Amino acid sequence: MEQKNLYTYGFLATPTTSLELPVGISDRVILISSAGVSSVVEADVSVEALQNDDRQLIEAVLSHDRVIGELFRQTTVLPLRFGISFVSKENLLNHLESHAEEYLEKLRQLNGKAEYILKFIPRTPEEQKISAEGGGKQYFLAKKQLYKAQQEFYATQTAEWEEAVEIITQIHKSAIAVPQEGEEARIYILIDRQDQPLLADQFLAWQQACPRWQLLLGEPLAPYHFI
Repeated sequence: MEQKNLYTYGFLATPTTSLELPVGISDRVILISSAGVSSVVEADVSVEALQNDDRQLIEAVLSHDRVIGELFRQTTVLPLRFGISFVSKENLLNHLESHAEEYLEKLRQLNGKAEYILKFIPRTPEEQKISAEGGGKQYFLAKKQLYKAQQEFYATQTAEWEEAVEIITQIHKSAIAVPQEGEEARIYILIDRQDQPLLADQFLAWQQACPRWQLLLGEPLAPYHFI
């Protein structure tokens, strides 16, 4: 029976030994292979239907990331963003055949590597209460000094971020810096998985150099930002 609407999680080199294939959004994933490349897919997943139910959509996104994570612990994976499907097996096979060389080269480059997310969460200046005692002139002078101190804090905070980006991108040439959006800024770092202890040491040094930020280093992930 022809499989339709093949929801696709990512690509990997066709394995020579069996992988433990996880359950996906609603069913166990399968591999469809051609020209040395395998696609990790799940049949009959309708993203359009999921978008009609917020709870199901969130669960599906979490399942997508979980599947990629479970496969990444076993082999090198080129992960896809949530929501990618192929209309038929034939369409998917044609895609694999036409992109096999490109995907295999990328998999070779990423073999043994992992992506780490380094989050920069901005701290805020310490609160200082201004007393209204002593008259209006002293009050407004104190308020002016407080405003100046806050501006200096934020200027130094920005300088710490810029210096951290410069240092980190010099050490890790492929690192991707994303300036603050909302509550945090991020730097994506790609390293050999065996170098994780060295990255942990670097993280401690970076935190000391950025006292106006709280730094958080994530777990090793499939290289979403480097494919």
